[in-house]
Amino acid sequence: MSRAAEETNRRMLRARDVLDRDYARPLDVPTLARVAHVSQAHFTRTFRATFGETPHRYLQRRRVERAMFLLRETNRSVTDISFEVGFTSPGTFSRTFRDIVGRSPRTYRKEAVAVSVPTCFTMAWTRPHA
Repeated sequence: MSRAAEETNRRMLRARDVLDRDYARPLDVPTLARVAHVSQAHFTRTFRATFGETPHRYLQRRRVERAMFLLRETNRSVTDISFEVGFTSPGTFSRTFRDIVGRSPRTYRKEAVAVSVPTCFTMAWTRPHA
């Protein structure tokens, strides 16, 4: 792998780390492009080529993964969870959740059963697929 490719991968990983860590904050392409030290257009193209999805879709999926955990493990309302994971509208949260998971948050909560297995197994098993 060339030095340029390694540097590009490192920049994209840096931006993805920000998405993973700060998923509940409002994050946009200009902010992430600054983190990666590239232009906005180049960032979006390169992120998609590197990770197989756009930065926005990755962020949505990350937020939904966290919401899935909260729906399984807590009794908090769906609205509270939607705001905690970074959505600004419960309607957008429900629509995005349904698009990614295949069912509504309420249906997911009813069908999900919290079990005592290591978190790494639960995350791998319940991770939504794009």
